[in-house]
Amino acid sequence: MNDDTFKDFVLDQLRELKGITCRAMFGCYGLYQGESFFGIIHKGRLYFKTNERTRPAYVKKGMKPFRPNAKQTLKTDYEVPVEIIEDSDLLTAWAEQAVDRHAR
Repeated sequence: MNDDTFKDFVLDQLRELKGITCRAMFGCYGLYQGESFFGIIHKGRLYFKTNERTRPAYVKKGMKPFRPNAKQTLKTDYEVPVEIIEDSDLLTAWAEQAVDRHAR
């Protein structure tokens, strides 16, 4: 699946998330709700912003942080598991947590 097809699939899965936009950036796509940047689509993979409260769910499922190149790792952005992406309700819930990552 190419990045545009995957991007379209992710956006369709997130159709219940109000105010979502997608912008091309640095060879990937950024996901926003309003002005809040919460996700990255890169090479057929989806990554969401995390915090200390949300990150353990990603780690428990064996997900890794976003690594755009060999010298850079974004430790707050973690890959979303395929089973979450395939379930629009769960994906929307995880996206809402990524948008609200600063809430305690």
